[in-house]
Amino acid sequence: MTVPYRMPAEWTEHEGCLMAWPVREDLWGATLAEVKREYAEVARTIAEFEPVTIVAPPGHGEEALALCGAGGVTVVELPLDDSWFRDSAPIFVLDGEGRRAGVDFRFNAWGGKHHPWDADDRLSGLLLEHLQVPAVRSEMILEGGAITVDGEGTLITTEQCLLHPNRNPGLSREEIEVELKQRLGVTKVIWLPYGGLLDTETDGHVDGVCAFAAPGKVVVQLPADPEHPDYARMRANRAVLEHSTDAQGRPFEIVDVPQTAFVEVDGREVEVGYLNYYLANGAVVVPVADHPADEGALAVLAGAYPGRKVVGVRSRVIAWGGGGIHCITQQVPAARV
Repeated sequence: MTVPYRMPAEWTEHEGCLMAWPVREDLWGATLAEVKREYAEVARTIAEFEPVTIVAPPGHGEEALALCGAGGVTVVELPLDDSWFRDSAPIFVLDGEGRRAGVDFRFNAWGGKHHPWDADDRLSGLLLEHLQVPAVRSEMILEGGAITVDGEGTLITTEQCLLHPNRNPGLSREEIEVELKQRLGVTKVIWLPYGGLLDTETDGHVDGVCAFAAPGKVVVQLPADPEHPDYARMRANRAVLEHSTDAQGRPFEIVDVPQTAFVEVDGREVEVGYLNYYLANGAVVVPVADHPADEGALAVLAGAYPGRKVVGVRSRVIAWGGGGIHCITQQVPAARV
């Protein structure tokens, strides 16, 4: 008989945070040294609130530890291809007794965008073995950035990503829902039509446009500028949420983040996404851009998460690489036994 597991909400207590160390020169190029500094600052900031474990490719552990410092950060060397642990690390779930397991979904580098990816596809299994956490295998391709859950049965995702033919072309929408429900313990899936138009790297992950802040409460990206490429698209997403209820039948309280930040990195304009934040124990660790919009976005998020310390961490080069702080982290929920 299959043990029923449930993915807890990201705001529940963590045992720690997992990250991976960036070394991929064909992705980062001239920005590699700077992105290592940004990753290290993210790790040090999260470590003020919970332990951080960084997985580095063999031979790179000493460098990671030297840049991150030893306070609350440990380093493990395992084979990996890339450093976006939200998507390649396991998704942790709990059973009814509070025992932890890790769901090992398949990974194909966001539809085959980067080669190779075979080490990242194997990484969840190796990491779970290292952590001595039981593995639950799924043959469906899924990245953690494609979903957000409330821990009470509701999952939100985007059609733009999960229905993209480069992920699971042999699965229907209904079959994808069945697998999400079976592996993550959800009972209702809400499909937003859009991720970010500029998010071509992940094909529109939900963690760039919407996140649960509490049961019945979501934070959504809602650009105030009518010239923003997602101005109408994010309002279409909001309309879906306005007319939806969660798995418990509650209408959603919606918190809008109107701020956006475009900056130039290595000769290219990129958007630093404020919604791509990490919920640490007692904190919200938010990507910032050294941009005038930073302050307003941090204030909105402070209102959305009362009682948590909101900390901005410069993440310009991480955005240039295709993501944010949520993309490079994966929480390990605290087990109850």
